[in-house]
Amino acid sequence: MDVTGIDHLVLYVEDVERSCEFYADALGVADVEEFDGDRIALDFGTTKLNLHRAGEEYVPHADAPTPGGADFCLLVDEPMPTVLERLEDAGIPLVEGPVGKVGARGPLRSVYVRDPDGNLVELARQLDDGTTG
Repeated sequence: MDVTGIDHLVLYVEDVERSCEFYADALGVADVEEFDGDRIALDFGTTKLNLHRAGEEYVPHADAPTPGGADFCLLVDEPMPTVLERLEDAGIPLVEGPVGKVGARGPLRSVYVRDPDGNLVELARQLDDGTTG
């Protein structure tokens, strides 16, 4: 087997609409997509975050599907000052950052926020061109 990447991840959420507002409207990192009738995904780049309402999970699912149990990184193209301004304008408090990190593809400049369910979301800019973020 040759694993080549991640197609999608599932987030278990209390309120799908509130999560869509956070990711699509406040962060601007995803387009909301309806698929398979009534399922919702946040689509960005070549990856999706499928949103499953807690208590109404699709089968099969994780052993303990829990809102707020995820910790993941989303890559951004904007310089970190632009990211910080957007977060401030949306009223989203920082958990940490900006800080230097190392991701799957090399050095990152990152900030951390929490989504409405308490998931830790790292917003990171790839630093492969000699900039500082």
